[in-house]
Amino acid sequence: MALGGSDLLWLFLQPCLLRLSPLLSSNSLYVYLYYLMLWNRFLMNYLRFLVGIYKYSFLILIMSAFFFSLIARLFHQAFISFRKYIMESSSVSADLHIILNDICCDAGHVDDLFPFFLRHAKQIFPMLDCMDDLRKISDLRLPPNWYPEARAIQRKIIFHAGPTNSGKTYHAIQRFLSAKSGIYCGPLKLLAHEIFQKSNHANVPCDLVTGEERVYANEDARQATHIACTIEMCSTNTPYEVAVIDEIQMIRDPARGWAWTRALLGLCAEEIHVCGEAAAIELVTELMYTTGEEVEVRNYERLTPLTVLDYALESLDNLRPGDCIVCFSKNDIYSVSRQIEARGLECAVIYGSLPPGTKLEQAKKFNDPDDPCKILVATDAIGMGLNLCIKRIIFNSIIKPTINEKGEKEIDLITTSQALQISGRAGRYGSSFKQGEVTTMHRDDLAQLKEILSEPVRPVKAAGLHPTAEQIEMFAYHLPDATLSNLIDIFVSLSQVDGLYFVCNIDDFKFLADMIQHIPLNLRSRYVFCTAPLNRKEPFVCTTLLKFARQFSRNEPLTFDWLCRHTKWPLAPPKNIKELVHLEAVHDVFDLYLWLSYRFMDMFPDAVLVRDIQKKLDDIIQIGVCNITRLIRASQSTAASGAAVARRVKSLKAYRSAARREDLKTHGRGSLADRLLREGLLTQEMLRQLESEWQVQHRNGRYGPTNTRRNGLV
Repeated sequence: MALGGSDLLWLFLQPCLLRLSPLLSSNSLYVYLYYLMLWNRFLMNYLRFLVGIYKYSFLILIMSAFFFSLIARLFHQAFISFRKYIMESSSVSADLHIILNDICCDAGHVDDLFPFFLRHAKQIFPMLDCMDDLRKISDLRLPPNWYPEARAIQRKIIFHAGPTNSGKTYHAIQRFLSAKSGIYCGPLKLLAHEIFQKSNHANVPCDLVTGEERVYANEDARQATHIACTIEMCSTNTPYEVAVIDEIQMIRDPARGWAWTRALLGLCAEEIHVCGEAAAIELVTELMYTTGEEVEVRNYERLTPLTVLDYALESLDNLRPGDCIVCFSKNDIYSVSRQIEARGLECAVIYGSLPPGTKLEQAKKFNDPDDPCKILVATDAIGMGLNLCIKRIIFNSIIKPTINEKGEKEIDLITTSQALQISGRAGRYGSSFKQGEVTTMHRDDLAQLKEILSEPVRPVKAAGLHPTAEQIEMFAYHLPDATLSNLIDIFVSLSQVDGLYFVCNIDDFKFLADMIQHIPLNLRSRYVFCTAPLNRKEPFVCTTLLKFARQFSRNEPLTFDWLCRHTKWPLAPPKNIKELVHLEAVHDVFDLYLWLSYRFMDMFPDAVLVRDIQKKLDDIIQIGVCNITRLIRASQSTAASGAAVARRVKSLKAYRSAARREDLKTHGRGSLADRLLREGLLTQEMLRQLESEWQVQHRNGRYGPTNTRRNGLV
């Protein structure tokens, strides 16, 4: 049951007044009712004081507005802080001390505390003085209005809806290639690179734009009429004839959904072709209704049949050429790949943290009919971005760790959308396999997989939003002393969105903001560093970002030599899994450098040199992945050796400890000399010498009249 205002005030007053007046009984019902009455009287008196001659009905309105803005958002936190201030301060101000004492002596009123409470609240929540302005800045209820250039034209929206391997993206790309100008926006660098190559092979000059790379189709670096980019990099100011937004269902992604929202609402294109699951049709239609634009839906069916088998694989001995085992953790990847190669079979390996070049090489190896590698072990990274000749998808597990909207890690069954996306990779149209098959590794999972695949995909309910650098800068103008992390927190707490939108998870942003808070940077640069695409679970990458920011703050360019020293380049091929993981982290560091080089060109001047060594590192990582089974064996051998040493040390310690306990138990009684003799720390000759010295010293009076034998030396 929620506490009312009077209850909260009593909880505050009770310990404060008891601190000042031990005569006051906290168990007195009379005292509670008395202060409840005072609290109610305080509300009305203070509001009458504020509005003076205004009518009572207006008082109620003011009271509602006041408590909505303060209590609903901040009152509880301010109340706790004020109470803590009173209870834990070594001394309070004289005027506050007098007020509290007067209340204890029935000479004051509870409402006399309010000015002190309000003053304290403004100290811990400085935004109270500019709440109206901050609310206007953080009002996210009309995102279409953020893109006036797009609103100035009448756009045609075409939704290509269908499952994986239905040809929906193919038809959108055909329109892209035939247009005078166009932009393709995809979720992955691999997809953008694929369209970049396909377009240029079709004699349609196309540039590639990702966060880390710019590749021009024209030798003189003139911008081409067509661009293939990752979705975060699309321009909302450049006009195009055709735009393609791929994988539109990712508009609901807790971390990246804002990029699809921005592209859908902000691209200046006469035609926008949206590709993705039918589950997003309703949301896209509603969003376009707010912009006054209609949506044409084109539905597609899968081009090749997909069958869910009635039996599980159960054993790796039952693998066939064209099989792909899908795992949801690196450890499972390592375990399964080693078991496969132990059976004399070669396998390709693909997982999310591998560099794009390595993924492509592994895919090429698996697809090559002349290569002996006929088995693929992969994570759900194969769900998009790679063309693979897979006959049968085998789910090693149907449980996957995920991050929810609050940034919390959850372990749950894969969703219908995820299951369909992965299963759809089997039997790709145009490959050597005309039909796809799906099953599980374990018999117990098969029935549940069938149930998941038979369920309808849950509709996409809302589109993601993220505060922009401009909005945060306006917040900082009103709150100059707040940290970037606090600015983001305040923005999210005050933001207002309607039912079609949600604010994306900002935990990664806040993590980086807190990490570099002590480094002196201007707000815009700090914001850019905090939006850097890195995995915060990689300590080496996070440490590197910290060093980048520190060097940047000193206005010292981050040169190629500096980066080589930091990463200890050149690097050797990995000897075990730990070294392979480190090489992947170094590759991410090079990506981070390139990403920053396009935002701070003067401070990260050696992008060309870094890209060259990144390609060499990609080759080194490929060597490691090709020998992954050997690396696993080396890692397990090292771990087993270390474990054996640890066991031996532990056993020796246990033996010595037990021996000491047994000796103490057996020989605990008796003189010190006896114990030293038994343990070999003292000999009879040494004992006689000590006795002789003791007697000499005793005769000279240095140790007092103590009997030698009584002290246990003999």
